[in-house]
Amino acid sequence: MATDLKPTVSPAQSLDLLDIRLGRVLNAEPAPGTPRSAYRLTVDFGKYGTRVSVGRFTGHTPQDLIGAQVLGVLNFEPRPVGDSVSEVLILGVQLPGAPSGDATPLVPLHAAKLGSKVF
Repeated sequence: MATDLKPTVSPAQSLDLLDIRLGRVLNAEPAPGTPRSAYRLTVDFGKYGTRVSVGRFTGHTPQDLIGAQVLGVLNFEPRPVGDSVSEVLILGVQLPGAPSGDATPLVPLHAAKLGSKVF
């Protein structure tokens, strides 16, 4: 079911506030204690360091995710998810045919430098 588009905003009201950077998944493992099946991802953002994310990317195997370049929002507050703290939000879209909230990560078409800013 499609939802209505949100109101138009300027980049200064939205995208300029977010620090979205390119990272590489170093490790993916089942996240303990989450209400729904999820992975605990360790992601390298180059000069911005390694961060942990907990996300519902379980339509993929850990082997599919390890080595993938992904997009992450670095300036959201960390939040507890199950027995882990998610330090970065990895961007994704609904995985076709999967339960609501199950996602596939957004990935670039070409490899790029870790830590590169999305614009």
